[in-house]
Amino acid sequence: MSFLTRTTPMLRVAARASCAPRAFSTSLALKKSPVEAVKDTAKTVDRKISDTLVDGIEIGQTAAEKAKAAAGLASDKASGKTAEMAGEAKGMAGQAQGKAQGMAGQAKGKAAELKGEAMGKAEETKKGGM
Repeated sequence: MSFLTRTTPMLRVAARASCAPRAFSTSLALKKSPVEAVKDTAKTVDRKISDTLVDGIEIGQTAAEKAKAAAGLASDKASGKTAEMAGEAKGMAGQAQGKAQGMAGQAKGKAAELKGEAMGKAEETKKGGM
């Protein structure tokens, strides 16, 4: 009897170990869920809009630096140079505003395009699941 009590737990452990092996892989899943696809799309759109806004801010800073440089000139040259630099600053500000509006329009278009793609993927997933 003592023989059975010593070997029985080992037999149970051995029986469990011989079950079907599990699949092991270190690779990522190839397919994305609709939620992940929408998140990636939103992240891409956000990045494009952020880049556009940063470009606009940098152009504004350049214009401000030129205006400050014009203010630092000698007083006899300052009035003529300041007017010239103010005109340049206004031109750069207008250019920055135009560029920012153009880039915002492009970003909105891209966002709409990516949103449509995400909706299409969601519909495909919905139809495929049913």
